Amino acid sequence: MAANSEKFPSFSLSTPNTQFDVGVFGSSTDEALPPPPPCVEVFVSEMSVSSASLSSTAKYTAETVNVDADLTLLKGRVSTQEVFTLANSDLVPGKYEGGLKLWEGSFDLIKTLQSEIKDGELCVKGKRILELGCGHGLPGIFTCLEGAAVVHLQDFNAEVLRCLTIPNVSANLSKESQQPSVTNETETNIQADVRYFAGDWSEIHQLLPYACKTEYQLSPNLRDEQESCDGYDVILMAETVYSISSLKNLYELMQKCLSRPNGIVYLAAKKHYFGVGGGTRQFLSVVEREGAMAAKMIAEVANGSSNVREVWKFSFK
Repeated sequence: MAANSEKFPSFSLSTPNTQFDVGVFGSSTDEALPPPPPCVEVFVSEMSVSSASLSSTAKYTAETVNVDADLTLLKGRVSTQEVFTLANSDLVPGKYEGGLKLWEGSFDLIKTLQSEIKDGELCVKGKRILELGCGHGLPGIFTCLEGAAVVHLQDFNAEVLRCLTIPNVSANLSKESQQPSVTNETETNIQADVRYFAGDWSEIHQLLPYACKTEYQLSPNLRDEQESCDGYDVILMAETVYSISSLKNLYELMQKCLSRPNGIVYLAAKKHYFGVGGGTRQFLSVVEREGAMAAKMIAEVANGSSNVREVWKFSFK
């Protein structure tokens, strides 16, 4: 197996009294679904939320969440029903990927990044960051606060970006974050280049600014013959490996977007997603079969309150 067999550092990812939303991931069936919407860049001016309910927007409310004793972030809450009924919404039954819910893996990932930075294993200052399947976007927002130069956030649904991700970024990065106002022109004191992209993992690389333009062979034996790729320095993923049918596309997207040879991927997810078939072990089998990347588990959460959760770190061999 590609995973490092050495014992990973032990540190607690559990935060007492942290409240998580519960939701349902996309369908695990293979029934015919509508084709995915086209890949698009979503701009701040397209934000579909307001502080009051209007027919053309969804109501957004910012709530404080304590990641740990030293870090507090703001997360948004919007009504799924309102978002589904917005004019021109791209959310369709059977294809909505759960991006309006806040999943436990986002907090596991942030705490792992904090630990890696503290231990000198990771530096995001001045780096290019890509968060895939971002939903709320809290891990990406954390890297903004840590001084990342570029933070690009991707989600399958453009409406998730318009109604939740963009307002979350605005609320957390605003100079007046204690009393966030959701506007299109919120002034921020963070200098990161933050952009938003919607689309399917099989096609989104065509739109991402720092995706590698060269088609690479995935065999590690050809590594020395390949040019370096000035892609994203760090790719973040939380709860992205629940669907078996999407794992190959996700892995290939990592290959196309990650900076070579020193890029790093962090994945926080459940060991198994019961009922939908995916999980970290299923994704690791894809990584092992392709053979280009090394994998190391760096955190495990087995507190009995939920399915076993893990954080994995991937890098090129």
